[in-house]
Amino acid sequence: CRRGMTFRFRDNMPLPGIFARRRRGSALGRLLGALVLLLVIGVVGVSVYVGWNLSHAEPKPVDQSPAALGLAYQNIEFAATDGVTIRGWFLPAVSGEAGMGASASMGGADTTATSPYTIIFAHGFRGNRLEPGVPALELARSFVHDGFNVLMIDFRNHGESDGDVTTLGYHEVKDLYGAVQWLKQDRAAQAERIGVIGFSMGAVTSILAAANEPAIDAVVADSPFSDLRSYLQVNMPVWTGLPNVPFTWTILAILPPLIDLQVDEVSPVAVMPDLRPPVHTDGDSAIPVSESERLAAAGQLERTELWVVSGERHVGARSVNPAAYDAKVIDFFRDAF
Repeated sequence: CRRGMTFRFRDNMPLPGIFARRRRGSALGRLLGALVLLLVIGVVGVSVYVGWNLSHAEPKPVDQSPAALGLAYQNIEFAATDGVTIRGWFLPAVSGEAGMGASASMGGADTTATSPYTIIFAHGFRGNRLEPGVPALELARSFVHDGFNVLMIDFRNHGESDGDVTTLGYHEVKDLYGAVQWLKQDRAAQAERIGVIGFSMGAVTSILAAANEPAIDAVVADSPFSDLRSYLQVNMPVWTGLPNVPFTWTILAILPPLIDLQVDEVSPVAVMPDLRPPVHTDGDSAIPVSESERLAAAGQLERTELWVVSGERHVGARSVNPAAYDAKVIDFFRDAF
């Protein structure tokens, strides 16, 4: 110190200016920490809320019956392979004579025939057996008039079936396994050959089920995705209305354990080599046609046929030309059987 100048401080007392700067810095840090915490809580809260609502949607009522189209049917129910009760309709083939291809000679007759061929309908996410975008009852009418029986079901947590969670194919395959078992036990004479036509989530579920259920002889997959994780990583905003960052990662990290969903096991592309795929509209924005193109590329060349229809609506291929669509899928099953 210079001569004549002295400084006295209390023991361990910091300079006033330093004390003030530390206090301001500490307050700013606490504020920033609180804001980050609120942001994290908000993202997690919104992600859980949206994801939970997507997987626990209120089932839509089944407000029409095959009788509206003049079709005979039976209300049926059976247990999925994990015990969940699944409900639907069984529509017997309608023809003047048993067997496929009978529509040309049916002549409008409204009689049932014992056909050994049954097609299971598998609807999409948040729908029910009616699949109004097709609509499924009109397609079912074409099948039964061409000598096929039709089994239309509601997946779990949809329509009139039990269950309270939707898993985009992971648990829904058990519903299709249960449908096959029911056919084999209760309609054995009418289920010597079984096919499945699925739409969106139902298309995915159909592919997964067919890969593990040898009784399923053929599948038509209308507007499927190829792999759930990769699809959601790009297209989650279509399902949620939220931006990908940060919500997609958060939903994929938090929701699957909550609803018992193994995301990586919902991968149709992994099982495609043994199957024949799919139908898609080229302008589909909900599930892009590139998803079906990826599936087709993964399939065996001699067993794979991709039919791309010009259109923009998801599961909208039939609406472009119903007669051509019905003829195409019926011919496919006829050839497959």
